[in-house]
Amino acid sequence: MGIRNYLIEGVSGTGKTAVCEELQKRGYQAIHGDRELAYQGDPETGIPMDSATHENHIWHVDKVKNLVANQDDAVTFFCGGSRNFLKFIDLFDAIFVLEVDIDTLNRRLKERPENEFGSKKVERELITRLQQTKEDIPKRGIVVDATAPIEHVVDEIVHNI
Repeated sequence: MGIRNYLIEGVSGTGKTAVCEELQKRGYQAIHGDRELAYQGDPETGIPMDSATHENHIWHVDKVKNLVANQDDAVTFFCGGSRNFLKFIDLFDAIFVLEVDIDTLNRRLKERPENEFGSKKVERELITRLQQTKEDIPKRGIVVDATAPIEHVVDEIVHNI
């Protein structure tokens, strides 16, 4: 998709979807990874699974590779979380990790619709733990304070590319 490709990551509730929508609004090629690339599968093998758990939320590696290989656009952003990001993280020119403080995270999760991940108490507890331990996000990346208004968050990302 892009000559340069960037991954926007972060725990649930940090604003990946909002960033993707703002990038699209500005005319950038931006892919909603959680909507367009995700499925439930084994993070190691990629074999699809019926289990709908956080640990099995992965992206189609071949689709990511094909999108990165297509260089029709100058820049493409891949926005979303995936438990198998280690299988394709080296394809990206840079990774942006969205971070928010615990109060902002809790407020955002409480505002989620009932059918969205993070709306249930047990899911919020998992997300809170992941936010504190950072065990489920890329270790390398440009950290972006996502507590700012979305326009400022995207300004910072665009400035860094």
